[in-house]
Order: sequence, then structure tokens, then C-alpha cells
Amino acid sequence: MDISFKGKRALVTGAGRGIGRDTVKRLVKLGAHVVALSKTKENLDTLKAEIPEVEVVQCDLANWEETRKAVSSLETIDLLVNNAAYAKLDPIGEVDEKTCDLHFDINVKSIINVTQEVIKKLKAAGKPGSIVNVSSQAGMVALQDHVAYCASKGAVDQITRVSALELGPFNIRCNSVNPTVVETDMGKRGWADPAKRQWMMEKIPLRRFADVDDVVDTIVYLLSDRSAMINGVILPVDGGFTAC
Repeated sequence: MDISFKGKRALVTGAGRGIGRDTVKRLVKLGAHVVALSKTKENLDTLKAEIPEVEVVQCDLANWEETRKAVSSLETIDLLVNNAAYAKLDPIGEVDEKTCDLHFDINVKSIINVTQEVIKKLKAAGKPGSIVNVSSQAGMVALQDHVAYCASKGAVDQITRVSALELGPFNIRCNSVNPTVVETDMGKRGWADPAKRQWMMEKIPLRRFADVDDVVDTIVYLLSDRSAMINGVILPVDGGFTAC
């Protein structure tokens, strides 16, 4: 299936590493002009060195006003990937206020903030657009010690549904991808304990975690015109975890 983003401008948040970084690489390969946004300068520097044509923006998404200014300064964005996320796993009874605030500032509020700034120019230009929010299986099912993370990703899925409803009449689509554990550096660290890893893997019918490409492939499809009638979908990329 041929997909081209030639002539399109894309913004990817959390672009310094993992899913975000590989999404940037794939979109560039498919012809898009990509704006890569990350809080970490070192990650942006190495990305720029690897792919000089990428436009980089350093921004702390937990800061509402800094984010608003950074995104509003960009030229019209056709494709948006809200990928940046925060995760700290604590059981109920041990979650502090800072942990809650970071989950919701980064995982929830930043998506609303970035999306609002992007759609202003899209609407004004009368251009179609596609938004993909990177959510999680944790937004669909309960996971042990994930109370703040599950709550934030459940909110992401609702943002997706409301965005699809409200932006659809402007020909701007919004969908979510909801991966299981992904074999990024962060995913490998978080599930390094063999017993914990085995417990989760046994709940996945395909008996494996997701590769980064499994997620990036899905993001690219949902951004593309090949999914032109798909809007408001919460799409598990989980090997069947949420089907059981």
C-alpha cells in the first residue's frame, strides 16, 4: 500500500526517542516536512544530526504557556502525532500530588493544548488534517499499580472521541492508537523483571510485546488518506490483550 506525505507538514511530540523518534524518521522517509518537539535538547541534537531536514523545537509540554507559544509559532500543521507521555507506576495509597500533576499535565493537558493550537490554522486555511493520539491499553483496561497512568490514558481516549466529533465537520480526523508494552528502552526498563514480564506476556494471545514498528505502522496508516473514513477510533495495538 503506497503512502506519501509529500507536501504535508507534520508535528510529532515526544520526538526525541522511542515511538516518537521512529515516527519522525518514517514520516520524513514518506515525504513529510516534520517538526520534532521534545523537552530534551540532547535528543533533539542527535535527531537533527541524523536527519538534518527535520525542524526541531525544544519545549516543556507540562508548561501550558510555553507549549502554546511554541506550537502557535509554527506554520500550518497538516498531521499531528500527540505522542509525548509520562509514566510513574504506584499503587493506590502511594500516589502523590506531583505524580498526578505530571500525568495529567503531560498526558492530557498537553494534548488539548497542542491540538487546539494546531487546529486554529488548519480551520483558518480550510485544509483537511489528521491527528493521532498515542494512548495505551491502560486507557481501556485496569492494570496493577497504574492508577494515575490508566486515568490519564482513559482521558486521552475521550479527548480523541470528542475531537473526532467536533473536528470531523472540518475534515479533520482524530484517532488513537493504544499499544501494549512496547519494546522501547523505556518499555524494556519498566518490564525488566522476568516474573512481571512473563505475567504480562502470558495475557497477550500473540505472546509477545509490540515492536516500535508495530506502532509506527499504525500511526502512519491513521495519518494517511488510506484511512480517510476512519475517525474517532480507539485502536488497540496489543496482540489481543484487550480482547480477552
